[in-house]
Amino acid sequence: MSTGQSIHSSVAWLFVGNSGRQVLTFLFGIVLARLLAPEDFGALLTIQVFTGVAAFFAGGGMGQALIRAKKATRKDYDIVFTMQLIIGCLIYTVFYFLAPWFAKWYDNPLYTNLLRVTALSFIYRPFVNLPGNKLTREMRFKARAIIAFVSLLISSTTSITLAYYGYGVWSLVWGGIANAIVTALLLAPTARWRPRLSLAFHRGRKLAKYGMLKAINDIVFYLRTQASIFLLSRTLGVSSVGLYNKGESLARIPHTFLTGSVYPVLFRTLSKEQENQDKCRYLFFRSITLLAVYATPFYVGLIWLSEPLIKTIYGDKWLASAGPLSILAMAWPFWLMGNLSGNVLAAKNWLHRELFVQISSLIITCLAIIIALPYGIDGVAWAIVGATAYAAIHQYFLATSCLAAKRFQFFVAIVPALLLNGLLALTLYGVDRWLPEPFRSDDLFYLLAMTLAGGAIYGLCFLFLPFQTLRPEQRRWKTKLRLA
Repeated sequence: MSTGQSIHSSVAWLFVGNSGRQVLTFLFGIVLARLLAPEDFGALLTIQVFTGVAAFFAGGGMGQALIRAKKATRKDYDIVFTMQLIIGCLIYTVFYFLAPWFAKWYDNPLYTNLLRVTALSFIYRPFVNLPGNKLTREMRFKARAIIAFVSLLISSTTSITLAYYGYGVWSLVWGGIANAIVTALLLAPTARWRPRLSLAFHRGRKLAKYGMLKAINDIVFYLRTQASIFLLSRTLGVSSVGLYNKGESLARIPHTFLTGSVYPVLFRTLSKEQENQDKCRYLFFRSITLLAVYATPFYVGLIWLSEPLIKTIYGDKWLASAGPLSILAMAWPFWLMGNLSGNVLAAKNWLHRELFVQISSLIITCLAIIIALPYGIDGVAWAIVGATAYAAIHQYFLATSCLAAKRFQFFVAIVPALLLNGLLALTLYGVDRWLPEPFRSDDLFYLLAMTLAGGAIYGLCFLFLPFQTLRPEQRRWKTKLRLA
């Protein structure tokens, strides 16, 4: 199988897996949102700000180092497993004794047990990470997709059942634990991996060096993404955290859906081809073109339809989430630019240069949020968009330097998406003006009419307008749809 065919096959399975997970997550999320209150989600998210930071220390970035390495032996997997298990046990011990202080700081005794139970993930995390890393390195994304789908189905059913019987935030916690247990049990035999301890720490030095640099970058990036939740929880309360997070999570769905399907495949391919600059440049800009074409229409729709979407799906109690949703949807071009640029920097081992971007972005993000707090969760969303733009542009400059690429190529790469989505916006405007007032006031009908009309026009334009750079994709879809 050629490199191109391998990439297409891998991305296809990741896309199928992400599609299934996102659809299930979305549907189960609707049920949970109607069974639980915003403060239930907010309480868990507040805990996860802190456990999430520690998670990067637990992994140490060594899993990514295994994936990137030109050669990885069984002993390399053993030493990484041992190191992750030791670090995980130490982190759990710290959280166990800090939990009462944490609960006192937030003036909520619930946080003591909540933190202690949630932190158990650090002990069983290596049993998920290592077989998962092995499958990714081998580009066995079909197996990963199936396992993730089954695990999500079981964990979401667990959460919904417990939420129905009134367990509140604990329904989310135990659902997460169920997910990890099922994933670990399925991954190990599929990857033909079993846990083995090794004390040959000298073997892990090279992996640890790259992994630690990767982990530090990831920690700073994580702090930047979680700054809004931390500052909101300390100022406007857990309810505002739940409302803001609902808007943000919806805004990120298309990004996670599509970019998440491309990132691991592109990272592995760039790592293998890291000495071939021409091929790396082609893969980078080709990925930008296709992701922009496939994902941008979703963001045009989210900007236009955020309020009726929230009201129809989650109910009036979540309506305040519509503001952050429509605002954060405008960050999509910068998520695209920053994500793929970071992919290049990680594959090419330019992480030391990216670290400055992440630290400066963290400072800018915190300052922007503090300034925006008087304007509520909408103001925080605007602050995040601005900070994201700075980080993405800075990362892109580094990536183009790393690839010796021309910086204006990004704008060349997104021309098809700009033209297609301009036509989409005109279509939505025309349908909105054409619909009689009684139909526009019916949120469900309005959503369906706009989605069907916009989707039909976008699909036809994508298939039949003469875009030179999209011809292979157009031919592929015409063949699948039997239009060729």
